[in-house]
Amino acid sequence: MRASAFLYPWDVVGDPEAAGRVTALGVRQATLASAYHSTRALTPRHPRHRVVTARHAAVLYPPDGRWDGSDLRPYPAGDWAPGDAFGEAAKALTDAGLEVHSWVVLAHNSRLGEERPDTSVVNAYGDRYPWAPCIAQPATRAYLVDLAAEAAVRPGSRGTELESLGWYGLAHLHAHDKIGGVGLGDAGQYLMSLCFCAVCREGYGARGLDADELAAAVRAALEPLWRGASAGGAGGAGAGWAEIEKLLGEDRASATRAWRDDTARALQEAAVAAVRAAAPDGFEVLLHADPVSYHCGANAGVDPAHILSVADGVVVPCTGGTDPLTPFAEQRRADAVLAANFTVVSGMGGSPATLERDARTAAERGATQLRLYHAGLASDGDLEAVRKALAAL
Repeated sequence: MRASAFLYPWDVVGDPEAAGRVTALGVRQATLASAYHSTRALTPRHPRHRVVTARHAAVLYPPDGRWDGSDLRPYPAGDWAPGDAFGEAAKALTDAGLEVHSWVVLAHNSRLGEERPDTSVVNAYGDRYPWAPCIAQPATRAYLVDLAAEAAVRPGSRGTELESLGWYGLAHLHAHDKIGGVGLGDAGQYLMSLCFCAVCREGYGARGLDADELAAAVRAALEPLWRGASAGGAGGAGAGWAEIEKLLGEDRASATRAWRDDTARALQEAAVAAVRAAAPDGFEVLLHADPVSYHCGANAGVDPAHILSVADGVVVPCTGGTDPLTPFAEQRRADAVLAANFTVVSGMGGSPATLERDARTAAERGATQLRLYHAGLASDGDLEAVRKALAAL
């Protein structure tokens, strides 16, 4: 089974042994970040540093002239990835015999939200989420489509994986995060992620909803959760949606979902088309995806049948179990990629020691490839467990 390891350019640039170390794992591909959100990352083996702090979302290459005169544009990286860090790392990995695919984070950008708060998702209470650009806004959508094309089709890349190509909401790995005191559950997360910016308010109106009445209904539905009531929706996607309908009302819930699903689909179609228009023949386009369309986050909620008719395949989070593969496997055409993504960093909840068993289970559920998160962050012990697992598969 073909496997690819995720990497950041700073894992490779400045470390002459990095590319060979990744090749020795037994992977055939490296999925290398070209546009990424802010992060603080450990580099356990790098000869020059142990911690890299990427202070804001940035492209990890020099952006081109398409952005001249644009109101929204990508931010260049600072000293954590100067110059064409992606290109330098891609060459080293290619020279070591690996196929390089770009890894592009799109609708997740805290700096954009801080500097341009009008671009952000606004919840039913009027709070803005600076990390979450509203994908319904035409200017923001155009920016994301252009960014997808530029960041995906980099010299040295043979394909791309598009992350956060959909709605982002309340859930967010934020510095010193303090939002876990109330268990919102699937339903509460959805309600707290509904956007009420001017564009979304118009979108609800086009589907027969009064935006002010909807916002009031969302606040009323959330009130019991703030008082400590059970959020419900723990029984899977179906149970989660049933709880949302119970809290919000079936008609309101369906109308909000229709608006959000249609908006996300339009963005996904446009972004994939833009990448393909810029790419050479044979360039593979995958999405990081969740099979429940109303879910938000890095793995965008999608309709499996739709997204597999648009992209060449999907990358599906499987660290918590391989159940999310099934809806995609049921819709997968023969040539589509279904990549099971496993965290292999023990300290981040991964289980590299069980990777062989987990990969075999994923294959039984329809997975055709593996993704390993993340070769740059893992300890030597974790990497050795990965090497043994891949050798046995």
